[in-house]
Amino acid sequence: MVGQRIHFTSELAPCGRMVEGDHYRDSDDYGLVFTDEYYACGCRMIKHEFHDGSVQTRSVRHDGRVILDECGSLHDGS
Repeated sequence: MVGQRIHFTSELAPCGRMVEGDHYRDSDDYGLVFTDEYYACGCRMIKHEFHDGSVQTRSVRHDGRVILDECGSLHDGS
């Protein structure tokens, strides 16, 4: 997997604050993509796309409260 880190200086965190932080992205040549965002306030957002097309998305505030927790498929079933 090849990863990259990009620092940002002002972005809206899950708690509603404008803060700095880091975007992390790792992927392979077969469809696996991990995107994680870490905010200075302690909030975190993740999006993991797996080889089978399924996606896990999770957003957590700095106080530990889960704002969003979804697992699903990129495919519409047709």
